[in-house]
Amino acid sequence: MRYTLLSGGKRVRPMLCLAACELVGGQDSTAMPAACAVEMIHASSLIQDDLPCMDDDSTRRGKPTSHIVFGEDIAVLTGDALIALAVKMLATSTLLGVPPDRVLRAVLKMAKAVGTEGLVACQAADLDGEGMSWEEDKAGLEHLEFIHIHKTAALLEAAAVIEAIIGGGSQEEIESLRRYARCIGL
Repeated sequence: MRYTLLSGGKRVRPMLCLAACELVGGQDSTAMPAACAVEMIHASSLIQDDLPCMDDDSTRRGKPTSHIVFGEDIAVLTGDALIALAVKMLATSTLLGVPPDRVLRAVLKMAKAVGTEGLVACQAADLDGEGMSWEEDKAGLEHLEFIHIHKTAALLEAAAVIEAIIGGGSQEEIESLRRYARCIGL
């Protein structure tokens, strides 16, 4: 897990988390668990995306991918462990004084971004679209947009929304941040 989490990257999602929480008047101290959780989810998605049964990448960020270093079996388990740790990390927000109802809403938003309405749906669509000519037809472009919305945009959107919830943002603030993050993702 450390190999993937500490391998570099821009940390856009956690920075978006912290900024969203600050924007709605939340505290950095209560924002940090969710920011870490979002980065763990992102790292898990990269491990899974690189697997031979998916995109079959052998390097990421200039280093061998997790399955090259540790084997496919450990890479799959690492991705699973990162998701579980992300949920646990987000749940610890209650220990920092975040009301349990907010934490539950944040966990549900994260699950939606990861599951069949987010990253999982996207990866399936990505695999289904292999070999498709994106430029030649409208269906191909719609397929590509679906992938971008459910892969990149879904996790960026979750990052902003989770922290707006944790920080105590109003429904209007949460919706504004959701739309903003989706545009960044697209």
